[in-house]
Amino acid sequence: MAIENENKRKLENILNKYKLSLEEKEELINMIRTIYIHDEFQRRMTSEFKHHGEITLGTHILEDTVVTYLLSKKHLNKSKTFNYSMDSAVKIAMLHDLYTLPWQNNPDAGTRDFFNGHGFRHPIESVINAIAWYPELFNDENSKIIIDGIVHHMFPLPVIAFEIDTNNKNELKNFELVNRLSEENIQLLIESSNRNRIGLISFSRSLYPEGRIVSLADKTVSINQIKNWDSVAALVTGHNKTLLRKK
Repeated sequence: MAIENENKRKLENILNKYKLSLEEKEELINMIRTIYIHDEFQRRMTSEFKHHGEITLGTHILEDTVVTYLLSKKHLNKSKTFNYSMDSAVKIAMLHDLYTLPWQNNPDAGTRDFFNGHGFRHPIESVINAIAWYPELFNDENSKIIIDGIVHHMFPLPVIAFEIDTNNKNELKNFELVNRLSEENIQLLIESSNRNRIGLISFSRSLYPEGRIVSLADKTVSINQIKNWDSVAALVTGHNKTLLRKK
């Protein structure tokens, strides 16, 4: 209960940081509640999952989500004919970084191959976890939008191409969950992550405006959260010397 209350306080602080009105807060919370209250998301609100330096993964995701929400409102207000789903964009933002293991200074999160490292691998893990933990969100025509947005949220950085029968399955930290995914959603993941493929990786932005707005929000938030060179280097090496010294 203490952790739950502390996480509610963190959420309220983030909403206030971006100066959301009471009406906006209510609208956004209603959109994210199902994802937010899940035990796995609540874990990522704690210090177990440090994402950029000491900022928790949950904080990062929530800030991305708020910025996605605000950008969505801006685009929708500019064009009433804009073919766009704010709900799908917010879901992408809430799910885009639900990778399996804390990655900074964690040998268990390592890999044998460069392109299977966290930066290239975690979008695939996030899709698999999201579908396994929230299957009710992936049973309609919006599934392809959400999956594609998660897969390519790091653009212009590439993502590892997912296939069932290749060696990279051994590099995923949650491959055992794949058997909980429907054949249709597995195929959507394969098609999305193999688009514009070169070798092991895919160079592609999301096909949908919802995914592209989340990608912009993620970069906007990340630039403000990364405070020192060690945090930048950790994105490639997985080792954050500043955290090691503090520990």
